[in-house]
Amino acid sequence: MHTADDHCDDAGFTAFVAAQWTRLSRTAYMLTGDFHDAEDLVQTTLAKVYRRWHRLRIEDVEGYVYRSLVNNNRARFRRHRVKHLFTPFLPDIPLASQEDGLAEDRDALLQGLSALPTRQRAVIVLRYWDDLSVEETAQALGCSTGTVKSQASRALAKLRAHPALGTCRPLLVREPS
Repeated sequence: MHTADDHCDDAGFTAFVAAQWTRLSRTAYMLTGDFHDAEDLVQTTLAKVYRRWHRLRIEDVEGYVYRSLVNNNRARFRRHRVKHLFTPFLPDIPLASQEDGLAEDRDALLQGLSALPTRQRAVIVLRYWDDLSVEETAQALGCSTGTVKSQASRALAKLRAHPALGTCRPLLVREPS
């Protein structure tokens, strides 16, 4: 086991943020559907994590940050309960992908994600966007692996039935493992 001294200093936190900022921002974007809300969510989460940084074990940091990100998004969603308009592109995605017809698929997928309940959306984003395992997703959400599997199955069924995703069906064919 690593001690808190291995990573609790400001330099350790700064290095973690520098290494994870883009990934956390993209995950937050998929959770919120809005780039500005995503940046606010990541900043709020990292500010809260920083206060507890010295108490975290290095092997628990990533799971703790994802769990905090999802929980902070839930709290934000409960406070605002407002439909968000989506930006036409994901951050750091080259514009060339829009020429391939992927922009329409991405917009349709974001519409489908916005229709999901918060918990199901979090499961889909962490499990398939961030490519976390069932166990890692469960740890990040603070739930059982069975809950992750059932929420993923329900969410995928809703996405398959969503009218905006009629042209994106090949993306949603695979069942959760």
